[in-house]
Amino acid sequence: MADWNEQQRSRPGFGTVPRTGDLASGVTFDEGLRKHMLSIYNYMTSGVLLTGIVALLTARSGLALSFASGPLMWIVALSPLAIVFAMSFGANKFSKTTLQAMFWGFAVLMGLSLSTIFLVYTGSSIAATFFATAGAFAGLSLWGYTTKKDISGWGSFLLMGVIGLIIASVINMFLGSGTMSLVISFLGVLIFAGLTAYDTQRLKTEYSYCRGTEFAGKAVVLGALSLYLDFINMFLFLLRFMGSRE
Repeated sequence: MADWNEQQRSRPGFGTVPRTGDLASGVTFDEGLRKHMLSIYNYMTSGVLLTGIVALLTARSGLALSFASGPLMWIVALSPLAIVFAMSFGANKFSKTTLQAMFWGFAVLMGLSLSTIFLVYTGSSIAATFFATAGAFAGLSLWGYTTKKDISGWGSFLLMGVIGLIIASVINMFLGSGTMSLVISFLGVLIFAGLTAYDTQRLKTEYSYCRGTEFAGKAVVLGALSLYLDFINMFLFLLRFMGSRE
């Protein structure tokens, strides 16, 4: 299969958002876009719910203790990261079905990894943080979808912010500073809030490039993965503020 990017360069108007008049009065495009975004949200929501169910069942079974330390901790922690890289860089090679299977496997592994939060925080505070995150995510994503402002320029700054968070978190693993941890958490909430709006607008814009191609189905799964990561990371950073420790 030819590389998707090469396919898109051969399409008329690549790199520009189609005008309404070019799309049969815009009705087909709007309806297609609505279905495309709804599919992304459905996948993303299902993935988050699957992760939550697996995390809760794992914690209640007592298996969470096995993932809190030792070799299993590293396997469960690094496996989801490996899947994210594989999906991101192998999207053109994998079939839609393979990407779907990888997404569900990723959600399950994340559930195993996140089961350990039930060892640290109370169930009620985890639930409260989850619903707070859901509300914030919905508002930010809606704004990213409806705003007329072009926020594509945020991407590079937000990416640098994520890299900075990773570096600061690694450093703080050795320092053990409570103040630094709070600063990292605060910045993490802001960065992933921005990414939620940015990714939503990006996915909306990218639909004009992939609509009508076989990559459109893959774009739904990859889009769901992006929004899933935004949601989960915002949830985890918020939990450091809102979570009540056991």
